Amino acid sequence: MVWSRPLPSDPSSVTVLKNKVGQYHVSFVVEVDIPYLPAEYEAVGVDLGIKTFATTSAGEFIESPHYDRLDRKIRRFQRQLARQVKGSKRWQRTKHCVAKLHLTIANIRNDFLHKLSTRLVTENQLISLEDLNVKGMVKNRTLARAISLQGWGIFRSMCAAKCAMLAREFQVISRWESTSQVCSSCGYRWGKLDLSVREIVCLNCGATHDRDENAAMTILRSGVEQSQDPKNGHRVSVRPGCQVVCDDVSTRPVVIQLSLGV
Repeated sequence: MVWSRPLPSDPSSVTVLKNKVGQYHVSFVVEVDIPYLPAEYEAVGVDLGIKTFATTSAGEFIESPHYDRLDRKIRRFQRQLARQVKGSKRWQRTKHCVAKLHLTIANIRNDFLHKLSTRLVTENQLISLEDLNVKGMVKNRTLARAISLQGWGIFRSMCAAKCAMLAREFQVISRWESTSQVCSSCGYRWGKLDLSVREIVCLNCGATHDRDENAAMTILRSGVEQSQDPKNGHRVSVRPGCQVVCDDVSTRPVVIQLSLGV
């Protein structure tokens, strides 16, 4: 076993895991103190999609990794697997190839999601996302495979965990919010639009919006409204140029799970 870095404290539990490819991983649960890091920006709203994985309220369009080539290989090996005798040596060899390709996609996706969620959480004081009905969306046979490859649920879990670790605020707005049907500038409601419509001109104020960017700004506004609700116990300012300091800064030790490959 090769140690990349020493453990920050004595582990409270150690778990040995083996995946379908035959790789072993050792998972340690350790307790560490996370220092509070000041945020560079105040708040950000993130609209998740398929072709463009994330569109932020600051106008940043973040493309997702391309899984097409690996996905085509998986489909080819799965067709080959269905024609082979179950339990034979060739069947086991093909099944191992499918597992390796799935692991490669998962590693690429996790690396991308970890880097993106870490950057957004460290740069912003408040993160606002939309509560997507992924189970209902994957019932669409045309988009089910593409939606499953994105990992929206994993990204949301990563953002929530890292916000708790770095004393950031994480808001999830209701899935019934009309993020794509309301003008982010004046609040005019133009109604439901087809997915092929990517740019919108508001009939009330005349502003031209990108569909995803307008949704991200609406998500940000709804997240800030939830944050400023007295029921939450603290407020966050989103005035331009102001340095935000969260009123509820946690200094409690955080339990982190580290995984090392063997």
